[in-house]
Amino acid sequence: MNCSIRGAITADSNTREDILLNTRQLLKEMIELNEVKIENIVSILFTATKDLDAAYPAVAARELGIVDAALMCAQEMFVEGSLKMCIRVQMDVQTDKKQSEMRFVYLKNAEVLRPDKVKKQKKIAVAIDGPAGSGKSTLAKELAADFGFIYVDTGAMYRSIGYKCIDNGISTDDVKKVSELARNINMEICYIDGRQRIFVDGIDISDEIRTQQVADAASAVAKMQDVRKTLVKLQREIAKNNNVIMDGRDIGTNVLPDAEIKVYLDADVSERAKRRCGELAEKGIEHDFYKVLDEIMARDKQDKERRFNPLTVAEDAVIIDTTNMRASMVKDAVAELINEALL
Repeated sequence: MNCSIRGAITADSNTREDILLNTRQLLKEMIELNEVKIENIVSILFTATKDLDAAYPAVAARELGIVDAALMCAQEMFVEGSLKMCIRVQMDVQTDKKQSEMRFVYLKNAEVLRPDKVKKQKKIAVAIDGPAGSGKSTLAKELAADFGFIYVDTGAMYRSIGYKCIDNGISTDDVKKVSELARNINMEICYIDGRQRIFVDGIDISDEIRTQQVADAASAVAKMQDVRKTLVKLQREIAKNNNVIMDGRDIGTNVLPDAEIKVYLDADVSERAKRRCGELAEKGIEHDFYKVLDEIMARDKQDKERRFNPLTVAEDAVIIDTTNMRASMVKDAVAELINEALL
């Protein structure tokens, strides 16, 4: 059946960049919250108040890959005292759900339009920390897919900085220029049809950042403290506006200290080395168990003793020793925590 999803958001300025940035955020939230597939979007009607005319909001839909749905933009009538700089959306979709099950989205100042709907939109942040090989990334990706949350791939964020350095001819040894680039970059992470996509300055570069050249550049810029501070700020902003799952070494202690759920995964170092060897074997990469074990032990030492934001257990984290647990058992345990937080 066809159902309609309503939403609205306010822009901060009448500029093309700000209009499209906020429209993308609204569309992504509507799609993710209602588990809509891009191909099932029939049409989208956009309206904007008269003080927003620097860009058609529909352009943001095309940037997100919504290419088959019918799109229309209209200007709202002016009523004295009405909300300023507001973008409204009506999205018609094909779905097995009932109209009563559709969840509307009102963001930023537009929350005042439907406070009854806003109350139901509880944001959840899940921070998963732990040493190398404890299973953080696999767990985070699977949970994000299951719950429709955004998996914040912090590694992809550093790759994006590296990619932009290459694209702009900036040496990754030039701390000043790289730091300036990082401060001015416009980066968004979202899930579209179950796949994580990363947009930089409005362009999807998800595939372009997966080269070895970009990986090398990412490693270089990740050592810069100013870049790390900038990306932590971006990561917090993503968490502020979305349901997120983020994994790393200092997520619960530094990046998201107020996360609703904090999990610290650990496992015996020998078990972690076995798992890493298994991953290498699956990829057809030759490996030596004792060499891998030494590398993980060295990484543990480095993570725990580094000067800035070392690996530690947050005081309010749930500690899970995965040494003798199947991956499905770990996933079920964390999923239960998320379900309780969503109530």
